[in-house]
Amino acid sequence: MVGGGEFEVGEVPFNPDGWGPPDSSNLNLNLPVNVPFAPFSRSDKLGRIADWTRTNYNNPNQNRSKNPSDSVFDFSNDDSFPSSGAADDDSSFRLVDGKPPPKPKFGPKWRFQQQRQLPQRRDEEVEAKKREAEKERARRDRHYNNNRSNANNFMRREPLKSSVDIQPEWNMLDQIPFSTFSKLSFSVPEPEDLLLCGALEFYDRSFDRITPKNERRLERFKNRNFFKVTTTDDPVIRRLASEDKATVFATDTILSTLMCAPRSVYSWDIVVQRVGNKLFFDKRDGSQLDLLSVHETSQEPLPEAKDDINSSYSLGVEAAYINQNFSQQVLIRDGKKVAFDEPNPFASEGEEVASVAYRYRRWKLDNDMYLVARCEVQSVVEINNQRSFLTLNALNEFDSKYSGVDWRQKLETQRGAVLATELKNNANKMAKWTAQALLASADMMKLGYVSRVHPRDHFNHVILAVVGYKPREFASQINLNTSNMWGIVKSIVDLCMKLNEGKYVLVKDPSKPQVRIYEVPADAFENDYVEEPLPEDEQMMWRRRRWLHKLEGEVAILEARRHFKQQCYGWDNTLVNVIYHGEQFVCQLLK
Repeated sequence: MVGGGEFEVGEVPFNPDGWGPPDSSNLNLNLPVNVPFAPFSRSDKLGRIADWTRTNYNNPNQNRSKNPSDSVFDFSNDDSFPSSGAADDDSSFRLVDGKPPPKPKFGPKWRFQQQRQLPQRRDEEVEAKKREAEKERARRDRHYNNNRSNANNFMRREPLKSSVDIQPEWNMLDQIPFSTFSKLSFSVPEPEDLLLCGALEFYDRSFDRITPKNERRLERFKNRNFFKVTTTDDPVIRRLASEDKATVFATDTILSTLMCAPRSVYSWDIVVQRVGNKLFFDKRDGSQLDLLSVHETSQEPLPEAKDDINSSYSLGVEAAYINQNFSQQVLIRDGKKVAFDEPNPFASEGEEVASVAYRYRRWKLDNDMYLVARCEVQSVVEINNQRSFLTLNALNEFDSKYSGVDWRQKLETQRGAVLATELKNNANKMAKWTAQALLASADMMKLGYVSRVHPRDHFNHVILAVVGYKPREFASQINLNTSNMWGIVKSIVDLCMKLNEGKYVLVKDPSKPQVRIYEVPADAFENDYVEEPLPEDEQMMWRRRRWLHKLEGEVAILEARRHFKQQCYGWDNTLVNVIYHGEQFVCQLLK
């Protein structure tokens, strides 16, 4: 045994007459005295078996039980429980309280004032606390209601539509979540210029001094032609592909869409054609890539109706219109241009084209893989006898209630707040502009702030300010990593190079942050129907029908005027008679 002692179990009584212990009168057991027995039934709840907290060891006589029912648990009178000795041993123990004494609640000056003023002060403090509690409750309610309204608006927002109709015969090969793009990184050497085409006009520096107080009206350039030519329709790219200058071909618009794919919300699609060992990235005719997104990354939903002037489609068309006119208005239109190796490859002879230069550049992606892209710059400026290329883009304000910032009030004093708001609402568009400036190696990117003359007038605009940024500095400011951009392009190129020859399409999912790859037929997205000219007699018949339809409308107008004149002047009026006889003549023609 441990400690050298022995444990005695004691005598266990045996009842020969039945179950349970025998009668206690016949037993001579050495049991503790003064141990009470509290009868209870199974329905009664037991309070506590032993209360170790009720005894005050420092002063046992002070803390007597006030509840008579607790007396059954008091074993202080039993000599078999040595509690009194433990209390004597602990009588010298004192608990030391290390807390500092409480400070006066109202400061030193209240310490010596009369007690009759203290209740008044307490009432004032209570009232002040009640007012603060009411303000806090009102703030929480307002915040809760705002969150509910925002959540309801988000839930009421209709799901976005895909940029292209997915046909049932298309075969989905793979889907890539955007989360995998954030981990990619690839470094490319400096590109080389293969060819420069087009001509550039000089930038007018007077636009840098525009403020909301001396705004300028946005002009319209209807005579200048703008070209949005895809990759395979570019004659220069076809020539470079036949000369085996590269393996992969694309444009800066397509590359920037791929590079900034993780920031996109709206759906987009890119056509991929694998021809031999070459890869071509194209866009469809009428693709969303030709338009500019507005408020794409904003939390405030735009109207869903396509006919609304503030819908996403209408704003995209308006933004493209603003960018084209802005890029030509900020130039010095005196006839002086900087011409390059070849003229504009898409313009006809004698055609007036916009100021643009195309830089066909080549990047090395691998030992035997090169990429050629057509990059655009819109203007040129001379600084210290050195020419610098510029890209020109414009942000458009359509209604300040959507963005929460009024440009006319904030551009002069809080331009950084305006830019931060645009970076929040148009993160994808501004990242794509920056990527295009980096691809073209532009020395400066000019951002114009263009607003509507009136929030309900989407035809007339004014230029409020023009600000210039260096592309690399602006890219670091908006957290656009060049290595990550090229890592995304390299991964997609490697994936497409493993595919068989044919046509494919990359589609950004409209509701999920991922992109899907579909295998499509070779004749997909091609309109092979050509309208044949009608015979001359049929053409005359259709012209006559259109002319008669127009005359019917004119007759309806004349009939309404005749009834109006009849009510006003009667039939004797000469003007009414002329109108009436004119109607009769037209009716004879219709017959």
